[in-house]
Amino acid sequence: MAAPHHSDPQALKAAIEALLFVYGEPFELKRLAKTLGVEPDAAGAALDALAADCEAAGRGLALVRTEKAVQLATKPAQTKLIEDFVKEEFAEALTPASLETLAIVMYAGPISRAEIEYVRGVNSTFMLRSLLLRGLITREPDPKRANAYLYEASFDLLRQLGMGSVGDLPDAKKYRDLIEAFRNPPQAAPAEAAPAAEIKPAESVQ
Repeated sequence: MAAPHHSDPQALKAAIEALLFVYGEPFELKRLAKTLGVEPDAAGAALDALAADCEAAGRGLALVRTEKAVQLATKPAQTKLIEDFVKEEFAEALTPASLETLAIVMYAGPISRAEIEYVRGVNSTFMLRSLLLRGLITREPDPKRANAYLYEASFDLLRQLGMGSVGDLPDAKKYRDLIEAFRNPPQAAPAEAAPAAEIKPAESVQ
């Protein structure tokens, strides 16, 4: 369902920035306008304003745009800082948040980032990127959604754990059944129609 129409340009710009931050992947322009409940021209004008804001001095983010999609990214000036941070992150053991994300992917994969964040209740973009760079998970395009991906455990991870498949995880079937029940809740059976009441002809009055 589309969001309410944003008549305030500042509110529309803020809404786009929030969506792009949470989504973390290239966002289709047509879908962006539809999600916000505005015309494509209005979304384009708000993107122009957001791009101008990002280009201002002191901002660490930039707007990357193609003819069909847009994404928030870090500026080249921050590359060294981010590289050092990632190296430091890899030198340390997985954090509890990373382990939580990895467990969800292993038990529920293939799984979308939106589903992961629904389970965790927080943005999981960095956790997924960290796990991808470590080679612990893989991602493939989601055949049902454009510019979206499905995540699952990598062969390297299974090999390191000595598992032939994710089916070897403890209580794998139990949790897979719970996940499938969550994804495909049972449909209520249609109520049976009550039998029609028998109508008797009225007795004639003598």
